[in-house]
Amino acid sequence: MKLYHGTNIDFPKIDLSKCSPNKDFGKGFYLTSLYQQAVSMSIRRCELERKGTPIVQVYEINDDILTSNILKVKSFKGVSKEWAEFILMNRNSNGRNLHNYDIVIGPVADDGVVYKLNLYIQHLISLE
Repeated sequence: MKLYHGTNIDFPKIDLSKCSPNKDFGKGFYLTSLYQQAVSMSIRRCELERKGTPIVQVYEINDDILTSNILKVKSFKGVSKEWAEFILMNRNSNGRNLHNYDIVIGPVADDGVVYKLNLYIQHLISLE
């Protein structure tokens, strides 16, 4: 399987200590199977940090790793209440690692989802 990472600074080795906490699936190295999504993220990183150039790194991952017992994998098949609760838990973790998964697979919470999660936090809508 081919996966992509959008960044603004090229690097030869993944360093998890440089990963930001409080992300949707926790502190980690984020990849996507969608090339254009990685391009968009690389451009966004350049704009947010006001440095670097858009770069898309490519990684080849053996599909068997996801079904083996070597790594602990959590997979969300789509947007669901469980997925939203997982994102909220991680975003409110105060930098703590609140799960023990090696790999988390699932949809990205775009701006529309973030807006709805904020409405939920304000008790204006339910997760359903």
